[in-house]
Amino acid sequence: MTEFHKRTAIVAVALLLLTGCSTTTGGGDGPAERKLTAAGTYPIESLDPHGAQGATTGTQLAAQAIFSRLVRPVADGKVAGDLAEKWEPGATAAEWTFHLRHGVTFSDGKPVTADDVVASFDRMMALDGPNAANFPDYKMTAPADNEVTLTAPVPDASIPRKLGLFYVIPSSVKADDTAFFEHPVGSGPFTVGRFAPSEVLALAPNKKYWGGVPQLDNLEIRNIPDLSARLTALRTGEVDVVWGIPDDQLSVLRGGDSVTVKTVPSTAVFTMWFNSSVPALKTPQVRRALWQAVDFSTIIKNLYPETGALADAPVAPSVLGYVKQKPVGYDPQAAKAALKAADFDFAGKLRLQFSDAEFRPFVQAVASDLAEIGVRVDVLEKEKAVFTKDLLALNWDVNFQQLATPTYDAASNLGRLYPCAAGRTGYCNKELDPLLAKAGASPDEAERADLYGQASEIIWRDAVGMYPMTVNLAYAWNTRVDGFTPEPSGLPDFSGVRLVGP
Repeated sequence: MTEFHKRTAIVAVALLLLTGCSTTTGGGDGPAERKLTAAGTYPIESLDPHGAQGATTGTQLAAQAIFSRLVRPVADGKVAGDLAEKWEPGATAAEWTFHLRHGVTFSDGKPVTADDVVASFDRMMALDGPNAANFPDYKMTAPADNEVTLTAPVPDASIPRKLGLFYVIPSSVKADDTAFFEHPVGSGPFTVGRFAPSEVLALAPNKKYWGGVPQLDNLEIRNIPDLSARLTALRTGEVDVVWGIPDDQLSVLRGGDSVTVKTVPSTAVFTMWFNSSVPALKTPQVRRALWQAVDFSTIIKNLYPETGALADAPVAPSVLGYVKQKPVGYDPQAAKAALKAADFDFAGKLRLQFSDAEFRPFVQAVASDLAEIGVRVDVLEKEKAVFTKDLLALNWDVNFQQLATPTYDAASNLGRLYPCAAGRTGYCNKELDPLLAKAGASPDEAERADLYGQASEIIWRDAVGMYPMTVNLAYAWNTRVDGFTPEPSGLPDFSGVRLVGP
């Protein structure tokens, strides 16, 4: 037995010993406990949707289970009501009014009020986390007990979609209150039983949930970083649902009759930003030459034959604002010549940072192709919190991330991340900023899509980053799981799921 298989076997046995069966009896002749265990792609490091981790997939997954939003995006890209049952813009779309449902309470029985909504928005803005960047200088007020108004400095037709990242918590929670999130109170479908950051989030149904009490007795979301261990747990029944499955395992899973496998187009694009504030990467010519040097088509074919496709825009096709761009062809000789012409420093090293072990083969393949033309790369795999801190501090030269657009609107991707004021990549283009501002303000979706398409052309032309791959998400779940729907952003909703059979 190889050392790899020994480790895999040990992990699998440990999972069996630690977790027991996903459905257990309550003892004696009592009814079976309806427990579902899921293992997603990313760890959950924080339950605070307003803080520094608020935009991460892990925190978003937890937040939608525990808290409520004014509105929420649905899989077809439209917006559905959550705490708000209806909403409408003012005359210019600079002001939006949201009318709250009557009778909604937090899990402790206290009513959810307009004051809670306003205080949550103010807290998000005070913490200045990544989601706050969607609302620069916006103001929320409560003109009535069941009504809130969000006012923007300029018209913003994308407000409802952007609010899909905004969660409501009790007004008593202050900006620096971290103890609250050890046992948070929310108005979502589940409550927190236990939370061990980066390990496990155990949830129970919220008996006071306005949308109907979930049919699961317990929901456990585990982090199992090792892919082999994650899939072994699925096959043995220790885990009921997994996603983020590598391509080479899909055929194996499909071979069994106890597991359903499905891939869905996601809103995510593999995104490799260049730090344009670094002298070596300040010109589009250099950045584009580095892009030319990587054979992304072959890398994708080898690593992601089912779940990847060569990207042709900075955002995925399902996102409002997607417009197809001209592919950047693989040409290492032209790339090396362009770098030499630009006096690129081949003696230096580019710091390529990423997080999550599953992306290691892809990142290493990119570094290998760059090495073929003499570009030296330090591949830096970082723990998620360090990665996020360094990302915001621009402590990198090339940054890899699987960047999703869960709002289905380019406003929360292009509009939030690429203006000069955002400072996310060291890139600033005075031609781009007015396009993004106009796109965000237009109430006409066709016009907005066209404007974001023009913005995408500039971002693509200037090679603000390399945009190699659009992502299909692969899900697998045991057949006893009923009512589960794969979600394009990797944020499945378990509130309507039930367990059937033994």
